[in-house]
Amino acid sequence: MVPKNWDKIRIYELSQPISHLTPPWPTYEPLQIKFFKRLAPNGANGQLLTHSNHVGTHLDGSLHFCTHGRDIASIPLNELVAPGVIVDLSDIAEDYGIYTSKDIEERVEVKEGDILIINTGYHKYAYDQPEADEVRYMIKHPGPTREFAEWCKMKKIKWIGVDCGSADHPMNTKIREWMPVQAKECDRYMHQKYGKSLEEIFPDEDYQLMHVLLFPYDIIHAENVGGEIDKILNKRMVIGCFPWRFVGGESCISRIVAFDEEE
Repeated sequence: MVPKNWDKIRIYELSQPISHLTPPWPTYEPLQIKFFKRLAPNGANGQLLTHSNHVGTHLDGSLHFCTHGRDIASIPLNELVAPGVIVDLSDIAEDYGIYTSKDIEERVEVKEGDILIINTGYHKYAYDQPEADEVRYMIKHPGPTREFAEWCKMKKIKWIGVDCGSADHPMNTKIREWMPVQAKECDRYMHQKYGKSLEEIFPDEDYQLMHVLLFPYDIIHAENVGGEIDKILNKRMVIGCFPWRFVGGESCISRIVAFDEEE
């Protein structure tokens, strides 16, 4: 049955548009598109796509980093669509910055079992935006430390969404090796901001902890969130992520939306 107040439900788009211009996560296959048939003379348009699962707005499944993890098809619908909260951290976000659970809880109430969408403000550097800057978007965005990951476990977060290239700090990924100039820049920032080196803040045992530490607990995340995220700052809503029912899929390009009952 359709809810009686359905005409008062506002749906907010939290996904990026996707095309052959959308950058994948560094070193991953981009989206490639070709027509294999056209209206003339075949009577229909048909396209063939080639891409990795990590292009544009996408959901990382447990299987992405955990051998015994769930594939995308195994994620229950009541985990993909559930109550949650969108938190705005854009006022404190800066290149190579670190955000904490305290930063989150100072702005919103996060309940056990919530979905959590994090607005760092870095979606403004996405490829389709006026201030597009692929290096800042993928290589310099803020991210968390072990403290935040442990908090996510304690809160039993269903999944997290971030409006930048990764749910991990970029310098706690392979990017630290791939971009040595930016790694040195980040190390200087860490010394000045926190009085610690990059290696001290992200030691080897914490490598890519938002993936490695949390995926065995099926606390997963969506990356490259965007769309109308600035219209729903610090709000509780029902949030939905809609990937394919992808058997064997380690991750999947997805559509993410938020539902709000208009007053």
